[in-house]
Amino acid sequence: MMVKPSEAAAAAPIVYVIDDDDGMRRALSLLLSTVGYKTLAFANPSDFLAQFHADTHGCLVLDIRMPGMSGLELQQHLNRTGSMLPVIFITGHGDVPMAVQAMKEGAFEFIQKPFRDQDLLDRINHALQQDAESRNNLARRADVLRRLETLTPRERQVMDMVVEGSTNKVIAIDLNLS
Repeated sequence: MMVKPSEAAAAAPIVYVIDDDDGMRRALSLLLSTVGYKTLAFANPSDFLAQFHADTHGCLVLDIRMPGMSGLELQQHLNRTGSMLPVIFITGHGDVPMAVQAMKEGAFEFIQKPFRDQDLLDRINHALQQDAESRNNLARRADVLRRLETLTPRERQVMDMVVEGSTNKVIAIDLNLS
């Protein structure tokens, strides 16, 4: 299966890579750039947080064990701030309780090192698709809420009855309309 990055060049997603291992960070960045992904790599979560914008489309490939703030702690921080960024954990020292905790906190994937490049690329592609769908759903919801705010109280009353399944005749009778 061939991996295709986002078609929208202007809104190209960013694959953030955070790993304290310089060699792994460079290898992941090279791999991702060869298939056309825009990648930003960081040696630690603090550097990432200093540049991260929550409205950026993308995903996070995150080492779980790092000095200072761990990958799990970063994930928890992102969750508290309302970030929707899908998180793919990679680790060479993972265990079942760690994987369970990461998944309970909403991790998209948990991958044990060493892994096949194509497996990681497939998971990144799926994470980016999920991120795009989530952002589209939020945008549609915001648009609906914006439109609801433009309704008059009477229009809102009629709309609520339509949503409840009332027929036009029932609505007219209940609201004393002709």
